Amino acid sequence: MLRDPSNEGAAPFASESVRRTAAPAEPPRPPWSAPPSRRLSETVAGATSRRGFLARAGRLLLAVSGGGVVAAALRAQKAEAYHFCGHIYTTGSCPHPTGLPRIDRAGFPLRAADGHPVDDLGRPVDRLGRPVDDKGRLLRDPDGNPLPPATRTRVCQAAARDFGFRAYHDGAWYRCCGGHVRKLIDCCGYVRYRINGDYALTGYCYRGRKVFCVMYYDTKTRC
Repeated sequence: MLRDPSNEGAAPFASESVRRTAAPAEPPRPPWSAPPSRRLSETVAGATSRRGFLARAGRLLLAVSGGGVVAAALRAQKAEAYHFCGHIYTTGSCPHPTGLPRIDRAGFPLRAADGHPVDDLGRPVDRLGRPVDDKGRLLRDPDGNPLPPATRTRVCQAAARDFGFRAYHDGAWYRCCGGHVRKLIDCCGYVRYRINGDYALTGYCYRGRKVFCVMYYDTKTRC
């Protein structure tokens, strides 16, 4: 019997009405991605569009089976989950010149260790915004001239500039950290994703805005 080439590979007696349809495509991710440790563990666990149960189960099985790289990645994720007092990981920190997102009451960056003002390059600055060393002396070039000051940008506004949205400071919440009240602040905007790549949540944002990243301000009030 002659074979019809147009039917090659088709299942016997299958009709168009009962053929299985393709699974819906996963929603597009934001232009940035999750932290490196999370990207690594998710990649090793299996690059699949079923990102929920299968990815978590894969990471767990790989951690149980050993492997220094995977174990290190999972430890890094745990460290991110408690990256500063008063905040349990749901949303990543706002980008900050020195790491932890400590700010002053006006939203400008402070060094987390001692609350000293820093510029956008992470250098300590004096009251005039000039870069100084740890003893408060002006930083100088090889010819002895004071180094020029750099910009100093509010942390939430810097995040909005870098990731393309308008920044809002809406609500906040408070925790006792190190014997003083800490004010934790959401950097809000009309965004779809958080900085860590997950879908954005309402948090302490108003009027349809959602949380992009978080910051904190240490008050002088004892607790």
